[in-house]
Amino acid sequence: MSERPNGWWISPAIPTIANCALAALWIFSALGGWGEAAFCGEDEGHDPSCAAGFDDAVRVSAPVAVIAAALAVTAWTVPAVRRRPYRLDVLLAVAAFTWVIAEGVLFVGGYQAKA
Repeated sequence: MSERPNGWWISPAIPTIANCALAALWIFSALGGWGEAAFCGEDEGHDPSCAAGFDDAVRVSAPVAVIAAALAVTAWTVPAVRRRPYRLDVLLAVAAFTWVIAEGVLFVGGYQAKA
């Protein structure tokens, strides 16, 4: 008997790929310089005070990103979750939404740093 109450089945690869893509976006935005360049400019147009503000946004967003990563890794490493499709679905979905929150913190923080 399936653990999914409505009979729907979506491959766990889809939310896993989404989690990986969101993690890569956060890493490139927060640590790779994409976010700072987008909000604070590059080369001659770079604003150091904006960059300091964006660094604050990264510091606030980092714990959320760590939680998202921990949720995604837990989903695949804990047998009690991995072997139960409904639990795996829920944990991967929560991880993806947590990545979105981490990205949102970066965006709002970058927007405030720019202002």
